[in-house]
Amino acid sequence: MTPVRLQAAAPGRRPMASLSIVIPALDAAATLPACLGALDEDRPGEVWVVDGGSRDGTRRLAAAWGCRLGAAARGRGRQLRTGALLARGPWLLFLHADTRLSAGWSQVVSLFMESDGASGRAGYFLLRLDSPRPQARRVECLANWRAGVFGLPYGDQALLIHKSLYDRVGGFPDWPLMEDVALARAIGRRRLRPLPARATTAAAKFERDGWWLRPLSNLARLGLFLLGVSPERLARRYR
Repeated sequence: MTPVRLQAAAPGRRPMASLSIVIPALDAAATLPACLGALDEDRPGEVWVVDGGSRDGTRRLAAAWGCRLGAAARGRGRQLRTGALLARGPWLLFLHADTRLSAGWSQVVSLFMESDGASGRAGYFLLRLDSPRPQARRVECLANWRAGVFGLPYGDQALLIHKSLYDRVGGFPDWPLMEDVALARAIGRRRLRPLPARATTAAAKFERDGWWLRPLSNLARLGLFLLGVSPERLARRYR
């Protein structure tokens, strides 16, 4: 599926003011500055950093950046769910702390909110890994293909969704793993649209585990989840 084509926003309007960005974080001091720095392109209405018990100065960094601070017990699903409850804007953008949005992201988001505000759709970004290796390009292609064909974008691709749709499908479950897959399935492939912008995320886990082994491990984990293995059980083996 190709990225959705967007129409220009109406003159004099600033859709970004209606956007709340939610970032779950845990010991993210090394990656959070780049994530937040990319948002300076056009400040949204608010940015929530929901901390899961960091010990490395994550909260201090977020506060210095002018973010609103939330707290939740460790677990990405729980932290995302908490952020959505705290957010006051009608639009939500869920973003990982080790991910940065590409230049021009704010215009893409603004135009999507303007053009798809009444259509009940959600948008996700195209994955990019912060590695020059050709193996990274292969992983990106497979991830973006999976997202478009099966309607399964992962959390590191970021998710833009109106609060009414988020609430209607039940939001993020309070799970330690697979919370992004659960929400994508609840939204449904027909209501998910790729956005013409990239979310660049850390490739550290691929570098550590291997460019073949890591994707195969992720695929096996997804398959087990779809077969009914609980997120709690899967999380015990997740790194």
